Amino acid sequence: MMAIQHQEWSGDSRTHPALKGGPVSMEPFTTEMFTEAVIQGGGSLQPLDHTTKGLLWVSPSGAEELQEILDRYPGIEWVQLPWAGVDAFASVLAGIAAKPQNARPVVTSAKGAYSEPVAEHALALLLGTMRELPSKARDARWQGERTGLSLFGRHIVLLGAGGVARAFLDVVAPFRPRVTVVRRSSGDVPGATTTVSPEHLHEVLPNADAVVVAAAATSQTAHVIGERELALMPPHAVLVNIARGSLVDADAVLKAVASGGLFGAGLDVMDPEPFPDDHPIWQEKRIVITSHSADTPPMTAPLLARRISANVASYVAGAALAGVVDVEAGY
Repeated sequence: MMAIQHQEWSGDSRTHPALKGGPVSMEPFTTEMFTEAVIQGGGSLQPLDHTTKGLLWVSPSGAEELQEILDRYPGIEWVQLPWAGVDAFASVLAGIAAKPQNARPVVTSAKGAYSEPVAEHALALLLGTMRELPSKARDARWQGERTGLSLFGRHIVLLGAGGVARAFLDVVAPFRPRVTVVRRSSGDVPGATTTVSPEHLHEVLPNADAVVVAAAATSQTAHVIGERELALMPPHAVLVNIARGSLVDADAVLKAVASGGLFGAGLDVMDPEPFPDDHPIWQEKRIVITSHSADTPPMTAPLLARRISANVASYVAGAALAGVVDVEAGY
């Protein structure tokens, strides 16, 4: 198995029904790395059939195909999904949530496994936009005036408190920021200065020097940053989105930056993806779009393999699984 650079955040504990373990299958394809991960976890792969109890779904898409498998093989009691975000499988989760509690398979994702590389990218986008790297690089000429902002001691509003947000708090800590975390659940977040609930978002935005979006994509978080929220941010503030494109209104971001209402934006994710090449946002020098590359396949493959290995080991032993998804909440 490949050497692993990154550590993972295991996430808040979430209980699930006790599983006794059983035959495990991998769909819709297998790879040598993931097969080896199953073996290292003490399991063995078998072709998908009616005796399958654990299903490792290693494709980032294919919700309809996965649903067909779950319908055909109702004995499956555990499903491992490949991404930290599970919005691509929202229809599958909704179908599981509609079942009685005792008939639901336990669903796990890679939440927490990819936190460090994504947090690293968030920091890169934050520094890049504050230091005006996108516009200065596009100008490709010596600037007549020295401009740009420093990250040290700034106030960051961080949407989300999952693995990426926790890792971001670690990587940004040397800049001694004041961080306000906006999260749905109660409780303080280690490394944050303040923690507030979503209904207080509009109260904290006017004092934000930067807003970093790292929350889960659900129906409740669609366009959580839109025209109204951007208008509340001061003109020197920057926006970074490394979560999902649906959380941010891209048209509103373009309008805010072009009018001088926002200093700049770093967007790794867009809605839809791929984003149309002819959209005018590409022409705005103070906005950089990095085409969903915060976690690339060379980074994620060994991390997913490690998560598979750990969860297979737990499944075989009847122990708690990592990255359990709340199928009703959708993440």
